[in-house]
Amino acid sequence: MPEVKSRDVVERFGDRAARWAFIRPKKPEPLPIFLNRGRIYVLPTSFGLFLAGVITALLLGALNYNNNPAIFLAFIIAAAAHNSLVHAHLLLSGLCINTLHAEPVHAGQNMQLRMRFEAKGARDRQGLELVCGDSEEKFNLLAREQIEISVSITTVRRGWMQTGRMRISTIRPLGLARAWSWIRPDTHLLVYPALEAQAPALPEAQGEGSQARMHAQGEHLHQLREYRHGDAKKQIAWKASARGEHLLVREYETQTAKEIQLDWFSLSALPYEARISRLARWVVNAENSNCRYSLRLPQEFIASGSGMEQRHACLRALALMPHV
Repeated sequence: MPEVKSRDVVERFGDRAARWAFIRPKKPEPLPIFLNRGRIYVLPTSFGLFLAGVITALLLGALNYNNNPAIFLAFIIAAAAHNSLVHAHLLLSGLCINTLHAEPVHAGQNMQLRMRFEAKGARDRQGLELVCGDSEEKFNLLAREQIEISVSITTVRRGWMQTGRMRISTIRPLGLARAWSWIRPDTHLLVYPALEAQAPALPEAQGEGSQARMHAQGEHLHQLREYRHGDAKKQIAWKASARGEHLLVREYETQTAKEIQLDWFSLSALPYEARISRLARWVVNAENSNCRYSLRLPQEFIASGSGMEQRHACLRALALMPHV
């Protein structure tokens, strides 16, 4: 993700003006967000201010010497600059932010926000810039097109997080004016707890993986036994049964998975947030080890399981524990 370039006078002024009471939006707003003309601001850029000074000097000189061609030239340049301001405003007017979502990450990591923009109307929109925190993304949007833009933000603490105020802007077509608008989506994003860097090994498993269970289906044939009522016919070993007096059924052996209990109360020697970080690390390690694991918290118990849903349920429970 490219870093934000050095800001000009207009950008710095816009950032300070965002604190004013009449600058919208004051509060988070639900999606979709539609940019109408009442929430778009336009000011000259540094280059636009320089050009305004040149036009003023040209006009004063032309009036002093009564030079009609120079006066005409000054007004032509001023008209082009004015049209540039209007065009920059129109590039943002009618823009719509439909969705915003992101995959959870651990606190301290960068979260990738994915935002879907849509261009209402029959106007192409070139040179759009989305600024969120210290990240900036530039993109173009064709008429009636939808596009998904990804921007990175830094996470600080676990739990629910809001994106804060973001800026969508453009300096097209001539770079003489910057049009911008503030957006503040009312979207809560989940941040997992930070992982302990040097966590000890996982707790002892309640069941060792060497234990075996008998099943009607599997990969390793364990034994043959006599047929019992209810056994499936496809499990009958017909060749072996033909050599004896009774029907025999195949029985297979499967290994049981380790089952680990991650217990909040077993870490009473650690501080509150350190417990959460260690349990989060153990959840990740248990999932990577293909173990079945459960999580016991002061006000919640997550039964034994494995897989991405189990991992998310455990990390979500840890992320949403009360802050002390």
